[in-house]
Amino acid sequence: MKIAVIQGPNINMLGIREQHIYGPMSMDQIHEQLKNAAAQNGVELEFFQSNLEGEIVDRIQECLGTVDGIMINPAAFSHTSIAIKDALSAVAMPTVEVHISNIYKREEFRQKSITAGASTGVISGFGPFGYHMGLIALMQIIAEIKAAENAQQQSAE
Repeated sequence: MKIAVIQGPNINMLGIREQHIYGPMSMDQIHEQLKNAAAQNGVELEFFQSNLEGEIVDRIQECLGTVDGIMINPAAFSHTSIAIKDALSAVAMPTVEVHISNIYKREEFRQKSITAGASTGVISGFGPFGYHMGLIALMQIIAEIKAAENAQQQSAE
């Protein structure tokens, strides 16, 4: 099982920016903990971060046929990017959107996620642990899809 972890703008500044909102952990520390959890479950992770919307769209498109699912923190693009939503819809694969902060307790403009409409589920407000929750959710979703595909194959035989 392979999962792409896609991080949006300013996630590379975690541990430095607004620690009262995002906490003290850096993106690299979050990735290291996530990589350890994934390895314990036989899951391969690919990490990508960009501050550029088009690069994120390109990376989502590259996931088609190369990974089983996407975990994405579109960050500020969650609230503005129809292009990222459309890319997620186009690849049509299991996707979990993760937000470190609880977007529903923040400014009004942050309380709506455009990209969530193309995601299987959204995890918001659990800090860096939200990425672990996203990993568990994706492992379960992907396992269920594979089980259904295997059952369908066996029925066809």
